[in-house]
Amino acid sequence: MTQIIEIRSADDPRDVIHRACQLLAEGQLVAFPTETGYIAAAGALSEEGVERLRSVSSGETVLALKSPQEAHDYVPNMPTAADKLARRAWPGPLTIEFETSALNGLFESLPQATRQLLLGDRSAVALRVPAHEAILHVQQLSPAPLVVTSDRGKNLKLARNATDAAEMFGEQVALVIDDGPCRYGEPTTTVRFQGEQWDLVHQGMISARNIDRLVSEIYLFICTGNTCRSPMAEALFRRRLAEKLKCPDDELMDRGYAVLSAGLSAGVGAQASAEAVSVLEGEGIDLRAHESQPVTERLLIQADHVVTMTRGHQQVILNEFPELACRVRMLSAERQDVSDPYGGSRREYESCKAEIERHILKLLDDIGAS
Repeated sequence: MTQIIEIRSADDPRDVIHRACQLLAEGQLVAFPTETGYIAAAGALSEEGVERLRSVSSGETVLALKSPQEAHDYVPNMPTAADKLARRAWPGPLTIEFETSALNGLFESLPQATRQLLLGDRSAVALRVPAHEAILHVQQLSPAPLVVTSDRGKNLKLARNATDAAEMFGEQVALVIDDGPCRYGEPTTTVRFQGEQWDLVHQGMISARNIDRLVSEIYLFICTGNTCRSPMAEALFRRRLAEKLKCPDDELMDRGYAVLSAGLSAGVGAQASAEAVSVLEGEGIDLRAHESQPVTERLLIQADHVVTMTRGHQQVILNEFPELACRVRMLSAERQDVSDPYGGSRREYESCKAEIERHILKLLDDIGAS
């Protein structure tokens, strides 16, 4: 008989997570809430569990991973656009399909029954990182990914709550973890890659336009407080890039570029300094709407180009995130610090602005933005 447990009212939610792990290890099925709908899951290494999942799956099945980084274990030469989608949309309502030729031996190490179920009659395997703490916690404790039912398919009814899940999957599911109605209650968007090319297979929560934006190039300029140097760098880079692309500043996102700034010691919502606003007014650039933001791990992960004002800024980031070394650089190609005008005169701000612009023009040449 299927057991339904409300995880938030449990005496200790960790007991629910450990119970789910035990059932999966025993070859049972567990139904989890996600941001889109409830899905049934089996351990990828359990042939018994995979066969049970086959009996309740009315559509395609998906390999559920615990993090975007784990995708590289299965798709080592991941297309650039796929890497961007994984970094920016996962965990979240996106499924990415890869041709089997893109997968490496780790996929081949899964049991044959698991590989057959994931492939079905297709030549591609679907990957997803669901955005719900219950399934993510279980995955952190599991020796391998989970195989889960898809939330889309022909005539597939989406399970939006635990009762729906219990009715849909029946007694083949030993446990339903109940966390109330799903956040969205709509299916994931599915994108399929063939080499570097991708197609929208199914539009769900993420629109086609937002997929285009998610694969854009993101430039993140970083200083200390995000009120002087990095806001000026962000605004000047945006303006010069728009001029090179011969488009208005506000169309850069539609042309595949996003430009941001943040500060290592920044608060949230501070305005740009009055001197920075005044200096850029002469360029026809309005900094009055700028609001500071702190550097976060998510911002760094999402950015393709992290551009720091000083050597110290770069080193602080790389000390904590050495894996980002290939994406973090100083604004100055000569590795010269951009002087901090904070608290200085207008002349110092003008000098800083000229220094930043000189480096930005070189940066645009280096990246071939024309």
